[in-house]
Amino acid sequence: MGALAAALTSCGAEPDKRCVDPKSYDSLLGYRVLSAARCSGTTTTGSTASGRWYYGAKVSGRYAEGGTFSRNQAVDRGGFGCSGHGTSGG
Repeated sequence: MGALAAALTSCGAEPDKRCVDPKSYDSLLGYRVLSAARCSGTTTTGSTASGRWYYGAKVSGRYAEGGTFSRNQAVDRGGFGCSGHGTSGG
């Protein structure tokens, strides 16, 4: 019963995310991580935000790799969400 409750509450849960510079991709390092403010519309200096949210990535130092820019894909990959790709047992 507890496992079912955990599965139901994780449906739609927010995956881990980082704000990254989408133009900074390096094939060895990934995307450069920015402050979260750079993904929130406008920065404290009034300039337009230049980052994008990157979900489910491995972070190493100032770089993130192996993630996706799609929140829905990150939720499905992590085993959370409501895609219906599970099994049920009795």
